Amino acid sequence: MAQPARPALGEAAAAWRSRFVSLFDRAPVALAISDAYGLILGANPAFASAWQLQPGKLEGRRLLDLLTPTNDRQLLRLDEALRSRRRSRYPVEVSWQVRGAARHGRVTVEPVSDPQDDVPRLLVSLTEEAGADRPEPPPQYPADGLGPQEARILPLVAAGASGSAIAREVGLTVDGVNYHVTRLCRRLGVPNRPALIARAYVLGLLDPAAWPPRVAGAAGPERP
Repeated sequence: MAQPARPALGEAAAAWRSRFVSLFDRAPVALAISDAYGLILGANPAFASAWQLQPGKLEGRRLLDLLTPTNDRQLLRLDEALRSRRRSRYPVEVSWQVRGAARHGRVTVEPVSDPQDDVPRLLVSLTEEAGADRPEPPPQYPADGLGPQEARILPLVAAGASGSAIAREVGLTVDGVNYHVTRLCRRLGVPNRPALIARAYVLGLLDPAAWPPRVAGAAGPERP
């Protein structure tokens, strides 16, 4: 008796992919898939609902443009893990904005790949904290000071350096630089880099008499 023909390998792979996509879309957990640099390749409806958007509106956007990590150590641990290609789950506390209201929660990032991938994809799950509609804290001002990386990055931004040039200068990735710049913008209550520079001078964070720009109070070269 003849054995029934088995489906071709390509057909089986396509069937499993279809099942995965169906489960991904129906999962009650907020999930997204990104490349190793945080570019979103796909998001399910539960993830997109955190911004009151459709999933397609998030594809092609960067995670760090949507989410602001609030724990530097967790972000550095994740960055080190990706550089060394370690595989585990890495939680990062985050905040984000939805129509002017602050949201707070945690993302868990897990590098995943199949044997054909040289660079892993990232599976990202988002959990929102209960009571996340509490008001966002007010902008922090010079009395709070600048962190070490912020004190290095802010003058370079004011000097007009590109993100890649700043990354080379301070030893971070471009995404790491963008994270610190975005965090500074939110701390000072401004929407973009030009406004950040202007506000930094107004608040006395940058020395108005120095060029190249430097943090106020930082030691500079002696003048003759």
